[in-house]
Amino acid sequence: MKYGAVAVAVLILIGGVTTALLSQRPWLPRSDVVQPVPFSHRIHAGINRIPCQYCHEYARRSENSGVPPIQRCVGCHSSMAEQVALQAVRKPWIDRRQAAFEIRWNRVYTLPDFVRFYHSPHIKAGLACQRCHGPVETMDRVTPVFEINMGFCLNCHTQRHVSIECSTCHY
Repeated sequence: MKYGAVAVAVLILIGGVTTALLSQRPWLPRSDVVQPVPFSHRIHAGINRIPCQYCHEYARRSENSGVPPIQRCVGCHSSMAEQVALQAVRKPWIDRRQAAFEIRWNRVYTLPDFVRFYHSPHIKAGLACQRCHGPVETMDRVTPVFEINMGFCLNCHTQRHVSIECSTCHY
């Protein structure tokens, strides 16, 4: 009877490990994400040196960094010559399959639901966005450079002598 219980426990353990290894992890970085509007971070953040937080203004005060409102794009691209650059942005406004004045951007980075991440303490600590997102200013299309997982975060916290208590990120 004792060996039967051990055998069942071993089978359950093997089944659990196999399931974990073969299951999909939707928070893994995806390099296949294509946005509904062609946007080059290389041109905006690289060549024109627009700071990340100019467009991603929510990063310093909310859970998500957010995407800029269309008005921000129009504010910079207001001259007639630059209106051509907004042609792709105007298309979603007249596309009846989605709400007017809204572009549905596709997420490149996703964290598991059990992780609470806020950009603001990282910005206040002086971390550059590139520390986690890679050299975005060189990318026409953003693709993940790092797999942002617990090991990645713990490594950074350890290097910078920041708390690695579970409740720091899991609350």
